[in-house]
Amino acid sequence: MGPLAGVKVVEFAGIGPGPMAAMQLADMGATVLRIERREPADLGVPRPLKYNLLLRNREAIALDLKDAQSIELVLELISGADALIEGFRPGVMERLGLGPDVCLERNPRLVYGRMTGWGQDGPLAHAAGHDINYIALTGALNAIGRKGQAPVAPLALVGDFGGGAMFLVMGVLAALLHARSTGQGQVVDAAVVDGASSLATAFYGLSAGGQWSGERGTNILDGGAPHYDCYECLDGRYISIGPIESRFHAELLRRIGIDEAAAGSPGDRSCWERMRGEFQRVFKTRTRAQWCELLEGSDVCFAPVLSFDEAPHHPHLQARAGFVEVDGVFQPAPAPRFSATPSKVPTAPRMPAGVAALRSWLSAERVEHWRHFLQEERSAA
Repeated sequence: MGPLAGVKVVEFAGIGPGPMAAMQLADMGATVLRIERREPADLGVPRPLKYNLLLRNREAIALDLKDAQSIELVLELISGADALIEGFRPGVMERLGLGPDVCLERNPRLVYGRMTGWGQDGPLAHAAGHDINYIALTGALNAIGRKGQAPVAPLALVGDFGGGAMFLVMGVLAALLHARSTGQGQVVDAAVVDGASSLATAFYGLSAGGQWSGERGTNILDGGAPHYDCYECLDGRYISIGPIESRFHAELLRRIGIDEAAAGSPGDRSCWERMRGEFQRVFKTRTRAQWCELLEGSDVCFAPVLSFDEAPHHPHLQARAGFVEVDGVFQPAPAPRFSATPSKVPTAPRMPAGVAALRSWLSAERVEHWRHFLQEERSAA
């Protein structure tokens, strides 16, 4: 089920963008097998397991990757795989005996997906880092925040997940198309610094053309414009507005009772601070629910600012079945949506399963060959 049904992916367990990419591939129907370390480190992932949603939709086995037999099993799995995903620092897979040269010799059609923060080469390639460091280097972090205040970390959406996982998925899928047409596999070097920079392409163009100020919080899309911002309501909750186009801006002013002539043009920056004060005053006169009743669904470019607890229950997201409940946990449904090959219904994250996890990968004879070894591995763990 799903457009990637029949595609097999070996995933080396990690945190952040790697698991997110594997989840996306699994959501779209790929058979993904996660290779866990036999004694995984505590990396701050959600506990208990059912809350670690990035691990949904796939099986796992636990192996000691310093053990020769474990490496041989992994290589056998790779021989029948379409793709591999790993997120170690550069050189780690090579030291394990699982580098691209070895794996592509076993399976010339293999797509070898590598996910790092800094990339496979460059002066910082071997340095530790996290999302905030990667987007700091690209210019993206510097552009996010309020005027006169420090930059604000935008969760891990811009770096790990947007600039990392999504670009890894895109690269793997493109390389799979190439492998199917030519029989030739290749290495996909996905780095958060590359992906986050790519996401900022439009803003680099605006900056080069003198249409984007280097001072954060002073531009039209960074909270600098009063008509593209969030405002507190009477009940302490927030709403968002974004009527960039003149006709939408005029509609907002009409609905909330501000005279359009007195407001001035939304493109006139000299009016911005005065209008921000007006919006702050007006929006504090009603509750969020009252503003939703007046503005939601109109052309004023409006939405309430919802929490993670509230979002799954919003009527629009409910109507689109945008969230699903699995094992008592509300979570985003697979995206995007496909008309002919719908993505699979998510399954809960699973513990490493031993030999049962190999049945979709190896013949019955080979599964039996590895049964005793995996039982010993599980006993040792």
